[in-house]
Amino acid sequence: MKQIELAHSPDADDIFMYFAIKFGWVDTKDYEFTNIGLDIETLNVEALKGTYDVTAISFGVYPLIKDEYALLRTAVSFGNGYGPKLIKRKDKKLKRNFKVALSGKYTTNAMLFRLYYPKARPIYMDFLEIEEAVISGEVDAGVLIHESILDFDSSLEVEKEIWDIWVEFVGEGFPLPLGGMAIRRSLPLNRAIEIENILIEGVKVANEKKEELCKRLEEEKLVRISDEMLTKYLDMYASDESVELSEVQLKALDKLYELGFKNGIFSEPIKIKEYLIPIEYETLRSS
Repeated sequence: MKQIELAHSPDADDIFMYFAIKFGWVDTKDYEFTNIGLDIETLNVEALKGTYDVTAISFGVYPLIKDEYALLRTAVSFGNGYGPKLIKRKDKKLKRNFKVALSGKYTTNAMLFRLYYPKARPIYMDFLEIEEAVISGEVDAGVLIHESILDFDSSLEVEKEIWDIWVEFVGEGFPLPLGGMAIRRSLPLNRAIEIENILIEGVKVANEKKEELCKRLEEEKLVRISDEMLTKYLDMYASDESVELSEVQLKALDKLYELGFKNGIFSEPIKIKEYLIPIEYETLRSS
């Protein structure tokens, strides 16, 4: 068996998309996948080191790892009218240089936040700690991600939607890129194609067996939310739109990287299609 380390975050959409494989519902050929669950910023940092064969990443970090990793077409998360939220206490008025908690330097939401609020003073912490840091006054505001956006303390309110920031920057018609998967370029190309196809099938099967999979994830206490909230969250971030990158999603990524380049975050503009696995290799190989 070929051992493949599959690193993903512990939030519900990542677990949902990968555990159809973990539960043996997908033909994994001669591969054995080892699941590694880490928070998204840890995964971004490890991707910069080239630690894992296949890893979840924030789209905001991809230009920094493009030479070592190809971007996979599957297990992608985009917001469409929603996304991370900048929250503050209802009794708090934010100054221009407000102190804000972000879930990581390399996250996509942090990139967009810093461009929109250049005077703010970010500190970085685990996303699970952000809500309490705002409530306690440790920070003036914080950007909530993952399941936290659905249910937060009644003393808090939304100051700004990252979705609205995205639209102000790039205009209407593009979903908000959040995260995806990358695969190490040092793997043989035929292997990379096989792994991508297995992961695509895994996301398809997860969606086809959504009710059964959600029930099992809840029973085994693999997700932090349940019932209607879990269904709502998965409808947002783990749906048919997550199976394979669409043309509009590809264009949205190009917009993100153009924005980053124009603002000095990335050293060059990139067109994301050039960094996907060249699946036409399979046809050429067998012709």
